[in-house]
Amino acid sequence: MENQVPPTSPSTLRPRAIFLGLLLAVGICALTPFNNAFRQATPLGGGHFPLAPFFIFFWLALIMAGGGRLFKRPPWLNGKELLFIWILMVLVSGIAYTGLVRTFFINLTAPFHFATPENRWAEILTPLLPANWFPRSQEAVAALYEGLPGGRRLGWAAVIEAIPWAVWLPSLLTWGLFVALCYFVMICLVNLLSQQWLRNERMNFPLLRVPLLMEEAYSQGAFGQFLLNRFMLVGLLIPITLHLLNGLNFYFPGVPQMPTLILAGAYFPKFGLFSGFYKLKIYIYPAFIGFAFLTTRQISFSFWVFFLLGSLLFGLLAVMGYNIPAAALGITFGPTLSRPEEMQMIGAYGIFFIFIIWLARDHLIDVARQAFGLAPARPSNAAWFSTRLAAWGFMGGTLILIAWLHLIGVGWWVSGLVVSAFLMIMLVASRIITQGGLAYFTLTAAPLDGVVAIFGPGIFSAAGIFIAGIIQKALFLDLRESLMPSLVHASRITEKIKQRRVMVTTISVALLLGVVVSFTAMLALCYKYGIRELGLDWASGTTMHTYENVVALIETPPETSAWVRTFAVAGAAVMLLLVIGYHRFYWWPLHPIGYLTCYSSAMRILWFSFFIGWLCNALCMRYGGVGLFKKVRYLFIGLIIGDFLMGGLWALVGLFSDASYQVLPS
Repeated sequence: MENQVPPTSPSTLRPRAIFLGLLLAVGICALTPFNNAFRQATPLGGGHFPLAPFFIFFWLALIMAGGGRLFKRPPWLNGKELLFIWILMVLVSGIAYTGLVRTFFINLTAPFHFATPENRWAEILTPLLPANWFPRSQEAVAALYEGLPGGRRLGWAAVIEAIPWAVWLPSLLTWGLFVALCYFVMICLVNLLSQQWLRNERMNFPLLRVPLLMEEAYSQGAFGQFLLNRFMLVGLLIPITLHLLNGLNFYFPGVPQMPTLILAGAYFPKFGLFSGFYKLKIYIYPAFIGFAFLTTRQISFSFWVFFLLGSLLFGLLAVMGYNIPAAALGITFGPTLSRPEEMQMIGAYGIFFIFIIWLARDHLIDVARQAFGLAPARPSNAAWFSTRLAAWGFMGGTLILIAWLHLIGVGWWVSGLVVSAFLMIMLVASRIITQGGLAYFTLTAAPLDGVVAIFGPGIFSAAGIFIAGIIQKALFLDLRESLMPSLVHASRITEKIKQRRVMVTTISVALLLGVVVSFTAMLALCYKYGIRELGLDWASGTTMHTYENVVALIETPPETSAWVRTFAVAGAAVMLLLVIGYHRFYWWPLHPIGYLTCYSSAMRILWFSFFIGWLCNALCMRYGGVGLFKKVRYLFIGLIIGDFLMGGLWALVGLFSDASYQVLPS
């Protein structure tokens, strides 16, 4: 492919790219629930560098480059169009599963289906249900969990036709409008901050390095040279060999395998200084080693160092005689929160949010001046639409969200507090993911945990905590496939495309279609097979846990533990020291976002990958400098591409088998 005809690279989008991007995005949404929930195969989305979009992007680039060489003419799609198609797929891939619909229908039906005389949900929660937010038919809910009579024998069109739409449409329209409003606020917020993050702070985007380098090689007519680089070939060979052997072993146990999980906890005592490492695991994921190598050394170093320090803290406190019971944590909504010590993240998130705003203070003052007509509008390639429109859209959308919550039973100032907490956590999480190169990320503490820890549960009425809890669960808790970080990535990918209005319209249409198709696909899957027969145990368990906590807070709201406040204040103090050191001293070795992830379940999986990636990066720069780094990075890019190509291959195999070999974290 070295002599292929270089494609043209206009900075405009042609209708063919828009249509193909929307078609592929909708296709991923339609297929994902079946693949993930029924087949339980490698997730097609799964994180902030999702599998299916990159797999399709790679083969599209290869086919287009090969076609250009074969027919001696520019490829059908140019590089910018390929990138835009990829980011469209990325934006909607999470909606089809953990980003929205994985727990959505269980969230809406749990108060009816799981109600028993013992938990008293019917008595406590039913009077609090807002009109049109929940389906009101016991028969429709029962069929969702049990499946339609003879549903397995029905074709998909017949199943969709048999869905009790009259029951579901009021709820879906109400929630659809609410979700659309939340997405609109996120788009406006990203539009306001894109200039600051992309231009003023010049943030590095490790998760975008591979697609951008692929697009650069493709646009220069050198895609073949890119793939045939000797370092690239070595990098590709490692995950291909690993997952070929392990995948074949999964289906044919006689084939030897290469272990990718080491249980290191057995080497540490259950009690004493190192007791926090008693359950330590070492996961080997070549792609995440590649991402870690491409991340700045300060960040990759901070991720694994803070993870180890956070684990060491448990044993250190025990040795000092502070045996803090888990019960001191109280009632919480955090998806992985299990120890009072982890409440450090409440204070840390708050201080880091203030730090983000402080860094952007001049930019935000300029935004305010433009919004109120005190300064002339200044167009930016990093923004999709005008600063004035984004500012008023963000303020107006946020006020509507607050008013909406108030209308369904939440007090005015509590509504404002809850919406602010949701947006603050989303903003900080987006910064962690995009700047840190975390393709897989989970929250430790939930937004409501921070509100309850600071103000106490007494600020919430029964309706208030119920509504806030279900909205948090639907949109602001399970951030493994959240939208806002992908919007930040989209702002970077699209900054050189001229057709701003066409672009943002296409993104909006993709999100709208993604929600509609994902709702339909998940409903059809549930009514065909029944939720009981699908791999949705995690979704059911976490949703029930949310409702149990809501009921507990309504019936007997506990006082916030002194330990919770202590660790929240300690987290704020540590983060304050970190941001001062990071901002004031050029030699400072630790990045603040490393501290924000130390108790995330994602880091329990990725810490070793970041250690290896950091070590390779540090050795490369120490003994070979930038020249060696530019050569060796192709090996680590090969690790990423190879891992995702094998993930896509085994995902295709999983669609046609009863079990699937998992390449990436699920």
